[in-house]
Amino acid sequence: MITLKSSQEIDLMRRSGKITAAARALAGEMVKPGVTTQEINDAVERFIRKQGAVPSFLHYNGYPASVCISVNDEIIHGIPSPKRVLREGDIVSVDVGAYIGGFHGDCAATFPCGRISPEAQRLIDVTRQSFFEGIRFAREGQRLQDISAAVQAYVEQNGFSVVREYVGHGVGAKMHESPEIPNYGRPGHGPRLLRGMTLAIEPMVNAGSAAITQLSDGWTVKTADGKWAAHYENTILITDGAPEILTAPAI
Repeated sequence: MITLKSSQEIDLMRRSGKITAAARALAGEMVKPGVTTQEINDAVERFIRKQGAVPSFLHYNGYPASVCISVNDEIIHGIPSPKRVLREGDIVSVDVGAYIGGFHGDCAATFPCGRISPEAQRLIDVTRQSFFEGIRFAREGQRLQDISAAVQAYVEQNGFSVVREYVGHGVGAKMHESPEIPNYGRPGHGPRLLRGMTLAIEPMVNAGSAAITQLSDGWTVKTADGKWAAHYENTILITDGAPEILTAPAI
């Protein structure tokens, strides 16, 4: 069931969203050659707790860390490790959530590590822009897959692929709520968007094929062809006008 948030609940989600966005920004600032993914995880967790919140991801369905950090051909759910040292030219996807006042925020972005190739930068840029192409249709009265179709069209027009097996979702008192929000679809299909919906829109984009594979750790998802991937996500609110990005400022 899709839940519509009250004005009081929306205020609480703005609070969790602000903390989550700041945690994402902190992670992005730390993406530098020589830094380990564990160091980023630990700093983000400390920051979230200092705000009076708790990391949404820690122990969620058994996930062992507070942040998902995925490097290069890893799409999502990469597990931080003291052995994973970032190198010049890497691209690093950071997915983070914070829970406070009974509500979650959820956002992600892919960051360059030092100087990266033009091709990698274009992948990051297209992935980020596909989010904004999608939320042009995140308005009361539109259909859910209007967002999905816009994301897919922009990604594919730029020669990349959208991941099919993992999707965006509603977010609120639970980190994953209805509805599921694919990054592909047909305009005019899906539930009608209503004021008070809070949605995590999150394009996951592969430079090559859309095919994926999961590592033996049970979490990390990589591209099947070894080409790189990027991820961009914000929590948004459907209003009586343009959508509000609850995890602003967008990065």
